[in-house]
Amino acid sequence: MLDFTWKVFSQTGNIDTYLLFKELEKANHEIPGMKEEELAELDYPIS
Repeated sequence: MLDFTWKVFSQTGNIDTYLLFKELEKANHEIPGMKEEELAELDYPIS
């Protein structure tokens, strides 16, 4: 999710997208030991 958000920001320059990226980045660091893929699975569980 971080990669996607950063890519959208880098292509558009949208400040709101950057702020979302920073929020996601902060949330990622608040859950130690979890990789981005594991966090993405929490958002979109694979059934």
